[in-house]
Amino acid sequence: MKRLTHQIPPLLLTLIALVAGTLAQAQSQPAPRAQAQQFTLPNGMTLIVKPDRRAPTAVHMLWVRVGSMDEVDGHSGLAHVLEHMLFKGTPTLKPGEFSRRVAALGGRENAFTSLDYTGYFQQIPATRLADVMKLEADRFAHNQWKDEEFKKEIEVVKEERRMRTEDNPRSLLHEALSAATFVASPYRRPIVGWMSDLDAMTPNDAREFFKRWYTPANAVVVVAGDVDVAQVRQLAERYYSPVRQRAVPVRRTPIEPPQMGLRRFDFKAPAEQAYVAMAFKVPGLKSLSAPSPQDEDALALTVLAAVLDGYSGARLDRALTQGADRVADSAGASNGLLGRGPQLFYLDGVPAKGKTTEQLEAALREQVARVASEGVSEAELQRVKTQWVASEVYKLDSVFNQARELASYWIQGLPLDAGEQLIARLRTVTAEQVRAVAAKYFGDDQLTVGVLRPQPLDAKTSAKGKPKAAAASGQRQ
Repeated sequence: MKRLTHQIPPLLLTLIALVAGTLAQAQSQPAPRAQAQQFTLPNGMTLIVKPDRRAPTAVHMLWVRVGSMDEVDGHSGLAHVLEHMLFKGTPTLKPGEFSRRVAALGGRENAFTSLDYTGYFQQIPATRLADVMKLEADRFAHNQWKDEEFKKEIEVVKEERRMRTEDNPRSLLHEALSAATFVASPYRRPIVGWMSDLDAMTPNDAREFFKRWYTPANAVVVVAGDVDVAQVRQLAERYYSPVRQRAVPVRRTPIEPPQMGLRRFDFKAPAEQAYVAMAFKVPGLKSLSAPSPQDEDALALTVLAAVLDGYSGARLDRALTQGADRVADSAGASNGLLGRGPQLFYLDGVPAKGKTTEQLEAALREQVARVASEGVSEAELQRVKTQWVASEVYKLDSVFNQARELASYWIQGLPLDAGEQLIARLRTVTAEQVRAVAAKYFGDDQLTVGVLRPQPLDAKTSAKGKPKAAAASGQRQ
């Protein structure tokens, strides 16, 4: 099971295996693309509009460039708690009325928090765009609630933490893995927050966080779907421009110091199977227009992850999970390409019956070492690249994904056409670059290893069955 704690870009989430004929067709006949347009409102808020008239629907998103990485020690979980509180009212809306009104419009809505951002969305009939824009602008500018609402909702968040993290051994292990991997980076803290911080959080903590970060220049509105660009701009100027402008706080994000040696820990928890997770520090992608050697390496590492685990029957699957003497029940690889903070390359897996986590760890590292020594074939490389092109075409079927991708790129400071640029850059990655990064970034000095050591399951745990996968963000329930 891969950990999805860093805000993974949509391109990685949609890297799927398709039939060879479909892949070829997608590569040779890309879907038509409407050009997204970007504007800056008078108060500093960014507006991005992308028409897509294939269905009479629209997606309206508002993302704020604030996530758990913008919190400070002792106040973890604030970004996520505030996400919940945005549904608790304004001077003109009662708690919960926002959601009821969107539902009455025939729409759906929700929100999510990540390390890097907080996002809110509504998917509605295109004719009701003005209604949801008015609602969203109102709560962005005038969110307010009574202390009693906060006291009730903080208990909801605590229960969310219990269900998604504390009742899930692998989620607990990954929480500990982040804390062990990062010394200074705020990525070491969980998105949902430490329970002790949630216990100590006050209503005014959330209100102050809202006043500090929810300012127009720190937010983007993205609208995609059956819309007219000029009309959307007029609506945005009508509803969002009156929001009072405030300066974006200066960010003082600690710099993660170089790791000076292997870090390893055992994690004991009630579980049915052992599990091993390895996190290697690697560079993330920071620029497409003026790429540095580290940017080139980040792209090559993404291709390496796809070579290892990017399709059914990829290297880890073939080498580790098949055959009578297989070493793993499951094995995976993933690379954190984009993010505001430091990035990691993960290798993880569950040992097969009769095999140890030590054997699986060695087998996972051996597959990377083989790429470093033997390289990858051109056929293998081209298959991975073709899938990237197919995934780019595939995601255009979803207006929601189009909007989410544009918002994500804005959060990272990348241009509107970052998706196309990424595809073009990935096409240029060579087999030699993949071999070189496999040799460069997988030594002990960049590695932190966490091993889940199963403990006996008590009756309560057994009754719950196997825990579900950890969530990528603190999405409101």
